[in-house]
Amino acid sequence: MPGGPEWIVVAIVAVVVLFGAKKIPEMARSLGRAQGEFKKGLKEGNVDDGTTTPPPAAAPTPPPAQTSMEQPREGEQPTA
Repeated sequence: MPGGPEWIVVAIVAVVVLFGAKKIPEMARSLGRAQGEFKKGLKEGNVDDGTTTPPPAAAPTPPPAQTSMEQPREGEQPTA
């Protein structure tokens, strides 16, 4: 029964057969660049240099206007 080291060798051979020996260094180089950009992005995202401002506080909304619109009684004239 094959163990861990044997499976690693099988995986390496399969990669060489699938992609070819010339493509493997290019893929590794691209992977390294992508990893470097990812780490750089994480560092930039974590830096708090004080240039960002907090969102403005929401202005308190005034209460709705209290209007008293009484209905005229029978026989009375409405007032404007």
